[in-house]
Amino acid sequence: MQHDDIVIKRLIGLGDQHDEIRAVVLTSTRAAGGCDLLSDYDVVLYTRDLARFLERDDWFESFGRVLVMFRDDSGEGGWHARLVLYEDGTRVDFSVQHVDLLKQACQASPLPEDLDVGYHVLLDKDGLAASLPSPTFKAHIPSVPTAKEYATAANEFWWNAIYVAKHLWRDEPMGAHFMLDYGLRHDRLRVMLEWAIEIERGWSWRPGIYGKGIEKELDAESRRELADSYAGADPADVWRALFCTAALFRKTAIKVAAALGYEYPHDLDRRVRAYLRTIERLDRRTVSREALAGLLSEAYGGGAG
Repeated sequence: MQHDDIVIKRLIGLGDQHDEIRAVVLTSTRAAGGCDLLSDYDVVLYTRDLARFLERDDWFESFGRVLVMFRDDSGEGGWHARLVLYEDGTRVDFSVQHVDLLKQACQASPLPEDLDVGYHVLLDKDGLAASLPSPTFKAHIPSVPTAKEYATAANEFWWNAIYVAKHLWRDEPMGAHFMLDYGLRHDRLRVMLEWAIEIERGWSWRPGIYGKGIEKELDAESRRELADSYAGADPADVWRALFCTAALFRKTAIKVAAALGYEYPHDLDRRVRAYLRTIERLDRRTVSREALAGLLSEAYGGGAG
């Protein structure tokens, strides 16, 4: 963290300006290191008067002209958020918490995740933050999946794959792309890739949000295979990407299963791929359930290509 950073100085000044703010704590990337030009300033404002900062916006608007702001008042865990991107490109993610949560964090083991990712105390009017334990930097590191969690991930991948095929056959590109991009790649392949990386890194690697950073951890072949899992607008290319996604998932899931002593569902994999190939070739004029059943029976018996 650069102590001559103008934004850091402004954050400290914000705390000095408002008596209600008792501590200002910088967290995440800019506190732990590894930030770049576009990195957010993640900051927690510990205040004894939440309403002052939740009901008015003048305090963060004083930083500069606001381009866009996201407001989160869910209050989950006692925090509220004002995520602000200013017109000059500065982004500050303000978390507004009651000062009592700082007192609780001082006694917590482990630290709350928003502090365990790394923190730097910018302002501590009452000396409370001085009692915060040191971060372990273990927040957001996945735990070793159980056999049930692994089996669920594999089953859900193949379950979601059938929706890609269904949307493609129905000429519904938006649905097909959503299920391929989110239901398969983000929701299941990403998790399996993270588990594989954790196995290699001794369950010490912290994945970025939405899979950020995965490509940097993969070998060249897997990076190419991941790139091949993305599709263009042509339905034929979506079919191609679907099977590339499935191939990378299979390879990765088998590797994870072997490392953890679990069983990969080879038969489920084979039968669903047979189903997908059948739907890919299915004439849209086919209206008979019996005809479809016959095609599928033949595909299952002959295996998947």
